[in-house]
Amino acid sequence: MNQKPLRTLLLWTLWAATSILAYVSMYNDTEVWDFVRNDPSRVTWLILALFLLGVAGSFVLAVLITLETFTAFHVEDEVKGQGLSGLGGKHFKRAVGRFFSALRATLDANGQINVEALLNTELAAYQRISHTVEVIGNLLITLGLIGTVAGLTLTLTGLTSSLDALGHDQELLLSGLRKAMAGMGTAFYTTLLGAVLGGVLLRVFSQITDHGVESLFDRLMRICLVYCSADLQPSLERDMRFLNAELEALGRRVKVLQVAFGESSKAMAEFRGEVSSLKEISRDENEELLNSIRYHKHYCEVLREELKHMRAINKPWWIRLRNALWSPKT
Repeated sequence: MNQKPLRTLLLWTLWAATSILAYVSMYNDTEVWDFVRNDPSRVTWLILALFLLGVAGSFVLAVLITLETFTAFHVEDEVKGQGLSGLGGKHFKRAVGRFFSALRATLDANGQINVEALLNTELAAYQRISHTVEVIGNLLITLGLIGTVAGLTLTLTGLTSSLDALGHDQELLLSGLRKAMAGMGTAFYTTLLGAVLGGVLLRVFSQITDHGVESLFDRLMRICLVYCSADLQPSLERDMRFLNAELEALGRRVKVLQVAFGESSKAMAEFRGEVSSLKEISRDENEELLNSIRYHKHYCEVLREELKHMRAINKPWWIRLRNALWSPKT
């Protein structure tokens, strides 16, 4: 197994182990924890809390850089001899995966590629985390100086009360001296913790992760320059590949339009059939209506004739006599 991807994590672990061993070797002489528990200013508590936060962030960053480096080595094995086409349709996670996905997307769109700017963009999050750890280290140094000022203030307060009690109140004198000594302890221990934890330990942790990010940047840049340079340079083959992709996309659109036109033609044919059916039905209904009108007209004529005959038959006797007497003679 290649040990190069583990370099950042190994350096981080080695420095952490060295720091722990150095503390254990001086533990009995320094009595740091006794002072932290009894610190009246509580500045050391804040220093330790920020230190633990910085160590946790640095460790997470070291693990992420290690995983990214493993992915970079895997990508290097895939693109050897084949360029970006060796990746095929594979998708990798995290920043390395996003970088090569963006690279392929830019090439597919026939765009101009700035590899260095793209790498800086993808690795910017890791650089910000490493810079944050460095800022926390500087902040610890500042807190150590603030603790020094607070300790000296406590020392001056204790000495003032001791001088006021000198010669007439022995208990107040001893209490003031204790406050003065506690203030001196605060001044020295906060300076020591701020300088050691922030100026030494976190500064080295930040330097290790910075080197890890820079090493990952160099590895990815080397992969692009050595194995993917043919894909990155404008060429006739790249233009033809882009043209083929555009033609394939155009062919897919034409097929979609053909399917849409076919469905539209089918719908129009069905509509014409429905209209023809409605015309036939309307024509049949009109013929039936005309036949019904003719039948009714014939029935009306017959009924009219019947009524005439009925009126002629049903005339009174005197009307018939008058008609007979006054009828013209032939």
